[in-house]
Amino acid sequence: MPNRITEENQMKQNHRNLGPTMSVVAVALAQAFAGHAWAQQADANTVVVTGIRASAQSSLAIKRDSMEVVDSISADDIGKLPDPNVTETMTRIPGVQGYRYGGEGASPVGQGSGVTIRGLSGQTASEVNGRAYFTAGSREFNLEGAIPGMVAGIDVYKNPSAEHIEGAIGGLVNIRTRNPSDFKGLTGALNIGGRYNDLAKKGNPELFGMIANRWNLQGGGRIGVMAAAVFQQSTGRSDNNPANGGANYKRAVRADSAEYATLAAANAANDPSRPMSQYVGRTDVSYLASVPTLPTSTTAGAYMPNLAGLTQEQIGNVMAAPAITNNVFQETIMRTRRGLNLAADWRVDNTLRFYVDGNYTYYLYHQNYRGLNSSDINTQANNVQNLQTAPFSLTEQFANGNLNGGSNDVLATKRFLSGNFLNTRMTTTGGDEHRPYTTWIAATGAEWHPTPALFLKADINFIKADQTQDNRAVTLLSNPGLYWTVNRMADGAPHQTTFTGPDLSNPANFMYQAYSNGTHQSFHDTGGAVALDGTYSLDDGWFFSRIKFGTRAARQSSSFNNFAFSGRPLTTDGLPLAADGSNGISAATGGHVQSSPTNFMDGLAGYSGGYAVYNPDQLLGNQVSGAFPKAGILPENGLAEQVLARRYTNEKTKAIYLVGEFSLLDDRLKGNAGVRVVRTNGEFVAQVPNASGVIGPYSRTTSYTNALPSFNLTYDLAKDFLARFGYGRGMTRPGLDQLNPYVTYNSTQGTASVGNPELHPLTANSFDFSLERYFSKTNYLAAGVFDKEINGFFNDVQNCESLALAPAYNGAVANGCSGGQYLVSKTLNSEKGYARGVELSGQYFFDSAPGILKNFGVAGSYTYVKTDNPFNVGTKAAPNIISTPQPFASKNSYSVSALYEDNKASARLVYTWRSPSVLFGFSPNPIDGRYIDAYGILDGSFNYQLTDNLALSLIASNITNKTLNRNVGGLGNESGIERQHYENGRFFGFSLRYKFGNL
Repeated sequence: MPNRITEENQMKQNHRNLGPTMSVVAVALAQAFAGHAWAQQADANTVVVTGIRASAQSSLAIKRDSMEVVDSISADDIGKLPDPNVTETMTRIPGVQGYRYGGEGASPVGQGSGVTIRGLSGQTASEVNGRAYFTAGSREFNLEGAIPGMVAGIDVYKNPSAEHIEGAIGGLVNIRTRNPSDFKGLTGALNIGGRYNDLAKKGNPELFGMIANRWNLQGGGRIGVMAAAVFQQSTGRSDNNPANGGANYKRAVRADSAEYATLAAANAANDPSRPMSQYVGRTDVSYLASVPTLPTSTTAGAYMPNLAGLTQEQIGNVMAAPAITNNVFQETIMRTRRGLNLAADWRVDNTLRFYVDGNYTYYLYHQNYRGLNSSDINTQANNVQNLQTAPFSLTEQFANGNLNGGSNDVLATKRFLSGNFLNTRMTTTGGDEHRPYTTWIAATGAEWHPTPALFLKADINFIKADQTQDNRAVTLLSNPGLYWTVNRMADGAPHQTTFTGPDLSNPANFMYQAYSNGTHQSFHDTGGAVALDGTYSLDDGWFFSRIKFGTRAARQSSSFNNFAFSGRPLTTDGLPLAADGSNGISAATGGHVQSSPTNFMDGLAGYSGGYAVYNPDQLLGNQVSGAFPKAGILPENGLAEQVLARRYTNEKTKAIYLVGEFSLLDDRLKGNAGVRVVRTNGEFVAQVPNASGVIGPYSRTTSYTNALPSFNLTYDLAKDFLARFGYGRGMTRPGLDQLNPYVTYNSTQGTASVGNPELHPLTANSFDFSLERYFSKTNYLAAGVFDKEINGFFNDVQNCESLALAPAYNGAVANGCSGGQYLVSKTLNSEKGYARGVELSGQYFFDSAPGILKNFGVAGSYTYVKTDNPFNVGTKAAPNIISTPQPFASKNSYSVSALYEDNKASARLVYTWRSPSVLFGFSPNPIDGRYIDAYGILDGSFNYQLTDNLALSLIASNITNKTLNRNVGGLGNESGIERQHYENGRFFGFSLRYKFGNL
């Protein structure tokens, strides 16, 4: 089923030493002291903002004064980020592109939120208050789960200096939360609101509260405390009509032909209840016979039609049918976010400060999904009435990348357009996915100025992250003897599908078929870091005016377990459902079946829903096993583990850095130069069968060192007009799953797949140059170019190898290898690529304009990025390199905002647009690939200050109801044929914000 979980599969222990130490120190300090890890920077730069202009000033000050290339967004007020979703806010930053799934900024694969920075996705790093932050099973934090109310600001470093934590060649995202230093005294805030989706027709609450205070102590010093909590829910919908991809070669055989009569006779023996002989001689009926294919490459899944033995007339009837599947699919997506932020500090005097803080984030992605499918469209039910085709030139390049070389021949000249599929049976699927993420980080430390020239800081933090993913479903099959006509138009947006036949909403027309718990897995991670940082200011006469130095030791341990299973028949005897339904159980019994919503796509696709489907809520717990005891479903607290999938990772890093800052020509020329040196040591454990088939742990270790220099330079061409240059060498380590040293092999075919714990990080030399003109504290224009030269892209490459854990291959199937070797697929550091582009941004408030015009402003950004992510579709010995773009990266994107603010009211209207982008990644067969069509989304908000302490906010997301539709093909091979049309509806929200105290 084409939901987020199944698509995710296309993409591809404890805290022994550090944890106890950190816990003792944290508890000791927490009893008396408090603070924030970036307190020194916060005191110097943080501005508590209360409106659009103030937010713009705060963000602009960070951009202008930073040594690095950075863009920031600050909250408009306490508990009020400019958008209801963090990733939606980030898309207004130049160079950042986002994805919306189910109506919110989110990822279609549930990790990393689909955020692309400068054309690179999955190659960013995440921090909270300057500390590395991650989601269980990943190196980066799933920004989809970030809670807007908890965020004071977001900084996106695109070319960071050596003092920043390594791990990002795309960009470093730092989420800033609030701390006691933001407030002058007793301060409180309470936000109460909710959001409503007009497609799901459901509203949910949103709550945020914060209180902070600080006290001056007798004898000097002060103590500050702050606490904030948030609860947020939303319900959205994702309605879509998925179709299959690929060339899907079909040959039309007319019912009045001699060949059809032979096919009708064969089918009568297979299913006497549906003899094709009833259509013999008809001129309006054709049978879509599958055309066999031939492999065009031994190393890629690329195929050509096998036309041998066909007459010219039969060849002329061959068509491509990449969008022939007739499906209705609907997801109700429920998101819950809970967060807690605690912080306190004790300033002993002007030279010494102790602090402690913590952040807790809980995010639940909960999805009920329902699907209606024609179950045997490609078998004997492939009789189509009123078949229509459209001209379509399917070339070798489009079908398989023309991997065989030579001429780019045309393989088919037309495609399926429309028709009525006769005598089809139906299936429905009711499913539920629960995916909770929990991440918390606790930190403590001290800052000390032993002398006016020397500043020292020690910071200790501990992270615990958990994630589980449980996706289960039940299918229903229509009763034998019941058939439908499916009317299909595979053109336009959306494709049209309707059903003619028995009542689809009547449970008595269906039988239970099977239960599947196809995704049931868990991730449990722990980690932490100890960091020592310092700054020393030098006297005049030295080239460097200030030296920054530091060291950091960190660890992340991750364990993964899989308990998935599938195919449990829901029948009277526990055996698969018989063709005649003799062991079937009617879906009308048991009360487990409901009717799907009747506003599917608001009727835009022809059929509006209302079919019988298993109730997703009755999939939870042990309800299915209790209702169907013959199915042999184990209790959910006693599921059998897939031991071969178990893995464990323990990675430790040590880093040192040294950065020198300088200032010349009366401070017109400023910059820094430095280097960060990182040592990485990893231990990776998989469960692997030996040559005798006995499964046991298989451990590998690895280590490597990276030197990461950086250089940043800013020159004031004139007052408030500067030129900026940046160079940095960055790294992105492989995914934790990619380092798993698993070994699987097929002794019959002579093929194998192995993990590679010796993968090294991607590295990139990044260059930036920009011109920035600041007209005021809020108004600016900036233009920049960037170039990231990337080395070591991860690439699955095939090669002949001997496997120590497997017997020598001696099968009869030729695998292209000799000497008992296997044809092994392994991920390697392979090719070089790049991400290059242009960024333009600016904002302008008409403060000097007459009358009401002075209340208006505009802001916008534009990004052009070109990426090259080469793939080797050959072997290691005989490479065949194909240049492809990065997934999720649009070549062009922009965001435009219209702003208004006076003493009482403020408003923002934002339009964000992006050009087509590849979904998921490279496909060797372009026609089997998918790309996201160009789209633009309009969002708006309005705020009114009811009293000095009380404000009302209204929001509207996706005002024009646009969605991210997916087409057949890839960039450079666009077909224009829609593969999957989406409808998400609009979100509307409100909130009342009350605050008091000293800001």
